[in-house]
Amino acid sequence: MTDNHPELSGYEPNDDYRPLRGKHFTTILRVVVVLGLIALVVPGVLTTMRVASDTASNACVTAVAQYYPSAVDFDARFEFAGPGGFGWQCYAIDVNERETFVTPLGIIPSAPRHLAPATRT
Repeated sequence: MTDNHPELSGYEPNDDYRPLRGKHFTTILRVVVVLGLIALVVPGVLTTMRVASDTASNACVTAVAQYYPSAVDFDARFEFAGPGGFGWQCYAIDVNERETFVTPLGIIPSAPRHLAPATRT
């Protein structure tokens, strides 16, 4: 028994070791595979970004309503070096269009929570 398997190396056994596929076909196949991988990855990345953006907006509007009820608008954005560090940041915008930092929302923003006032027991 021999360990020589020319079928697995891409050459036909009795044809002077000519490649099974030409260069042109191999190049086209590689391009198709790369485009297929891009078509699989890009929608997932875009969906993740959209969900994170919507969640950050919802969490920010909740935080602004809780801490700055007089604010007229809010802004949730992703910053690399914001006041709260790396991740989503929440800002309240007042009547004079000044931004006030409210809270950091983190790298992966969580769903907005209702913040109950503290009670005495």
